[in-house]
Amino acid sequence: MSEAIAAPPGGIRRTGRKTFSALSVPNYRRYFAGQTISLVGTWMQTTAQAWLVLTLTNSATDLGFIIALQTLPILLLGPYAGVIADRVDKRRLMVVLQSLMGVQAVVLGILTVTHHIHLWEVCVLAVVLGLNNTFENPARQAFVLEMVGADDLRNAVTLNSVTVNAARAVGPAIAGVLIATVGVGTCFLANAASFAAVVVSLVTMNKGALDPSPPSQRAKGQMREGLAYVRHNRRLGIPLLMMGMVGMLTYEFQVSLPVLARQTFHGNSEVYGFMTAAMGIGAVVGGLVTAARGSTGVRPLVVAATGFGIVTLLAALAPNLPLELVALAMVGWGSVSFLALGNSTLQLNSDPSMRGRVMALWAVAFLGSTPIGGPTIGWVIRESNPRVGLAVGAVTCFVAAGVGALARRRFIARRVVVPTDMESFDKAIGGPLSGDIAGRGVIGTSLQVEPPAAETGPASTRGEMGHGSEHPG
Repeated sequence: MSEAIAAPPGGIRRTGRKTFSALSVPNYRRYFAGQTISLVGTWMQTTAQAWLVLTLTNSATDLGFIIALQTLPILLLGPYAGVIADRVDKRRLMVVLQSLMGVQAVVLGILTVTHHIHLWEVCVLAVVLGLNNTFENPARQAFVLEMVGADDLRNAVTLNSVTVNAARAVGPAIAGVLIATVGVGTCFLANAASFAAVVVSLVTMNKGALDPSPPSQRAKGQMREGLAYVRHNRRLGIPLLMMGMVGMLTYEFQVSLPVLARQTFHGNSEVYGFMTAAMGIGAVVGGLVTAARGSTGVRPLVVAATGFGIVTLLAALAPNLPLELVALAMVGWGSVSFLALGNSTLQLNSDPSMRGRVMALWAVAFLGSTPIGGPTIGWVIRESNPRVGLAVGAVTCFVAAGVGALARRRFIARRVVVPTDMESFDKAIGGPLSGDIAGRGVIGTSLQVEPPAAETGPASTRGEMGHGSEHPG
């Protein structure tokens, strides 16, 4: 009887260790704490900027335009940013860029507090922030593996998503209160101060405990080499295609939610903050579940996209604010599950020498598509209402899930799979990938090898890692 009573606490402890396993790594624990503080500030600025633009223009289209400007550099320069991330020390690059983002927030805050802010200034500063994000994002994504190693990568990626969404629950709520009491500009200044936390965590890391990937030597055609690598690998190409579709039209909540709060539910900045916080709470819960039980691969990603579409459709149809908040909590769960699965699938199936370029393409698919999707959803909302904007995102999830399922079935039928490590990859395509760059006609080669490994849980994921399991950096 006593054993039966003691079993549940033991099971809870094991689940807890599994859910937070990456935090056993001291460097990651330090980074996690700094990043958590910084992300609260980031979400405060995101909320405040959206409200500032609506206050200045009262236009959902202008709000979509600002968001498009902020993400346009990722669309234009994202692949090249991945090349830079593969060439340099990722930690040092992050320190410089995080510091510059703090400066951008200071400038925006001072202009707003002194009442000298105009729409064109918001546009310029949005581009500046976008340029920093373009080069920081692939370095940050690839740096996680250098901190924790391959065994804890999926857990670390999911915990990062949990942190982002926990900050989403806290940051907008704080921003809503500050906007209503002391003004929008305070949120920007608070965000500027928050960057110090992550910069300090990066500077004070134990460098000897890191396992950095060998930097790629500067060579002609490296960006095209990364594109060709992704094109030949279905485990990379399909998730990127799905993310491009969903990222373009579904993840436009910065455009739809402020208008939904103001026009549909006749609320103020506090209502918008509560809506964003509801998404964050749902994402935290969903992220913790994914951290403990998550799997990787195209099939789980298809399931996640379908679920994301269903809950987004529920948010579009919710008749009142309480039900809307419940639906948005489920949207947060679906959002973090889809993102974490896609991110982990790409990193665990990428060669270390290509990981920066692959994650740069992930950023292009997720954020770089916003210059198209942001104005598009803004126009849809202007011509109809914010519910229709959310419904468009839901339908996009269903289409992406269908495309992913059909593409996966096609590749399985053709028995197509590509090894993760570059040496085996080169053998599979009949020569070095760089041969494509030199005009050897590699692009379009059919890869007929063994059937793909099962896409279920951690065991199959480790089996797909190849070279990455030996050299996690």
